[in-house]
Amino acid sequence: MSVTAGSPPLDRLKALLAEIADLRHAEFLLDWDSRVSMPRGGADARAQSAATLTRLMHERLVSDEVSGLLEALDGVEEEDDAALVRVARREWERASRVPAELAAEMAHAAGVGVAAWDRAKAASDFDSFAPHLERQLELKHRYIECFPETQTAYDVLLDDYEEGTTTADVLHVFDRLKEELVRLIERRAGDGSPVLHGPFPVEQQQRASRIVLDAFGYDETMWRIDETPHPFASKMGVGDVRLTTHTEEGDLISLFSTMHEFGHGVYEFEIDDAYARSPLGLGTSSAIHESQSRMWENLVGRSPDFWRWFYPQLQPLFPEALGGVEEEAFVRAVNAIRPGPIRGDADEVTYGLHIILRFELEQELLAGTVAVPDLPEVWNARVKEYLGVDVPDDAHGVLQDMHWSIGFFGYFPTYQLGNVVSVQIWERARADLGNLEAQFERGEFGSLREWLRERIYRHGSKYTLRELLTRVTGSELDPEPYLQYLRTKFA
Repeated sequence: MSVTAGSPPLDRLKALLAEIADLRHAEFLLDWDSRVSMPRGGADARAQSAATLTRLMHERLVSDEVSGLLEALDGVEEEDDAALVRVARREWERASRVPAELAAEMAHAAGVGVAAWDRAKAASDFDSFAPHLERQLELKHRYIECFPETQTAYDVLLDDYEEGTTTADVLHVFDRLKEELVRLIERRAGDGSPVLHGPFPVEQQQRASRIVLDAFGYDETMWRIDETPHPFASKMGVGDVRLTTHTEEGDLISLFSTMHEFGHGVYEFEIDDAYARSPLGLGTSSAIHESQSRMWENLVGRSPDFWRWFYPQLQPLFPEALGGVEEEAFVRAVNAIRPGPIRGDADEVTYGLHIILRFELEQELLAGTVAVPDLPEVWNARVKEYLGVDVPDDAHGVLQDMHWSIGFFGYFPTYQLGNVVSVQIWERARADLGNLEAQFERGEFGSLREWLRERIYRHGSKYTLRELLTRVTGSELDPEPYLQYLRTKFA
């Protein structure tokens, strides 16, 4: 049937989806609070609240009414409404496979698991966290069983973050990257680039981050930034974007972490307000999201042009640590290929191997070829094999990331896919905008942000990853521009 805008079925579907979006925003707020300001003792109660919200959202989404409305709207023609129905139908189809109680159990396990991860990481004690990881794997297997026709178990989890992307697709890209990344590391690791030594006082680092955020377009009436053990960004609704970072005196990682989370935040912030309280009001895929965080962190934030503007402002903030460090030496230091055990601290080249390692281990954990009690030993051996470094303890090894504690299996590959996509988009932006380097030297980032808003951000989830990438760059997912970028930068 043909359905036009303003029709009763369409209006009713939008109203139901708006209620679900409101519940999701409440869930985001609970999650943000649990990571930023909730006392540790509140974890169990918070997990119960999250489970209840998840069950309510799930029941509303899979209701007979939503199913009937989606069927009635099969022929909707207006572009935005057709996109809304497509995304809502995909969410309904996936959710309808999963019992509401399982969805609630997964939410509860995430709330309890991340609190256990906090404690385990602080004590560098994997054994205390192992039961929570085993619980997550049990729940993931039950979730995967809801999709029996999917080609591989990992495809089910990956599709939650990258619609239509398969494990085989990721392997095709990662196999190509792996051989090149290893060669680059062999040629350039230990090339004599200087090492920066602190201390870098936390308050001064926070001042530095705000200078950068203000230049990027941070608006304190609609944004905020807080400290947390594991940085993230979230959007509670229109005009409410929350960034987090983690600052330590021994390094300047928080500055890059802040730029990374800004990339996530600005994507969500610039989505067209017309898509608010609907499935279109979110980023289209994790890889596109990560392409933006990695673009602002690396392609902008590690560029010499950026530092020609910012280093004269950063250096006076740390006279003891940076007073004798020339700009060129500083830029070499923050771009050096320097293998280490921590993903979040990794340079642009070794970062990819950190992701490939996790991608492999996730599949092995799901297949049972790596048992949970053996994971630290396997992890440490794989880090030594791929990166040539020793892992000092669990906190710097298998416990460094929070993702598995909250059930984010299938997410890690999107970081590296995001790196690939970031360069494809970057090349198109440079072709369209001309001399971005000169703009960055003047501390001007508005034209890049506006270009990204117009071509990517404002569309929310209107297009799939493939559709959006083709519209912006004219090509499919292609690792070659990313590899050429790395070869040129680290030649």
